[in-house]
Amino acid sequence: MSVTFKQHLMGQIRNGHIDPALALVLEAVADSCVQISSAVGKGALAGVLGSAGTGNVQGEEQKKLDVLANELLLHGTGWTGALAGIASEEMEQPHETAFPQAPYLLLFDPLDGSSNIDVNVSIGTIFSVLRKPEGANPKTPEAYLQPGTHQVAAGYVVYGPQTTLVLTLGLGVGHGVQAFTLNRDTGTFYLVDATLQVPAPTQEFAINMSNQRHWEAPVQRYIGELLAGKTGPRAKNYNMRWIASMVADVHRVLTRGGIFMYPRDSREPDKPGKLRLMYEANPMSLLIEQAGGAATNGHQRILAIQPTQLHQRVAVMLGSKDEVEVVTGYHHT
Repeated sequence: MSVTFKQHLMGQIRNGHIDPALALVLEAVADSCVQISSAVGKGALAGVLGSAGTGNVQGEEQKKLDVLANELLLHGTGWTGALAGIASEEMEQPHETAFPQAPYLLLFDPLDGSSNIDVNVSIGTIFSVLRKPEGANPKTPEAYLQPGTHQVAAGYVVYGPQTTLVLTLGLGVGHGVQAFTLNRDTGTFYLVDATLQVPAPTQEFAINMSNQRHWEAPVQRYIGELLAGKTGPRAKNYNMRWIASMVADVHRVLTRGGIFMYPRDSREPDKPGKLRLMYEANPMSLLIEQAGGAATNGHQRILAIQPTQLHQRVAVMLGSKDEVEVVTGYHHT
């Protein structure tokens, strides 16, 4: 019989890789995502499609499912006693739980790719767990402003034809990345891949080509080489894939190889990128690195960036190590 998500966490406790408090946090996240998966699956039948008529802290239109997913995660994890505070892409300030002395902090993007909700395309939840610094106030952003190398766990859940949870237990553990699939009949995640690795050879890239004219020169050069195919300097043909849901695009990279890019855009020169460092780039970068890939902002390793703001943005280039190294190298020439 397959190993359940809870059994996997219990095994990690016995092996000394995590403590019971962290396992409790991760189990609560998984349980909340089962509820989100159910709501996503019902769609119009549950009245959860369409706009909520509100905006988030970044001024973006919120979907009804954005708001619902945020509430399910907030209330589904805050009771554990293991979390001192929670930060969400949908909330301007962190939420302090009833346990301010608890050891962990949780950050999440409750529903990534929400523009795809109403057209029935895969979306997901991204999460990251940090240790609460000793003496830090969990209701202030400063407690959360830790580089990605400090993450003790990170993962995502993709709501697609299957609901899949992908998890890593952080740097130094040495146990890579695991994938779990939800049995919708029982509401239980089961282990389906214990050693998920980014395939090294690749012929796929994911980027929004409609923005090509706004990219910086190194990205223009790199994509131009890919488009040149066999007659170009890379001497092979590439296929482009773009779902416009980071969770879905990164999941494809993890399972099939390739590179995902959301580069800096000249239309907003004051912003270093589009994606959020704390809620999207850091957890995804940790997963990719633990699976043998690489992740940079074009100039440096994403996990090494010292955040200065809770909702800080960053350019993202992640996936198969060879491809990431090429485009990063072009930024340095």
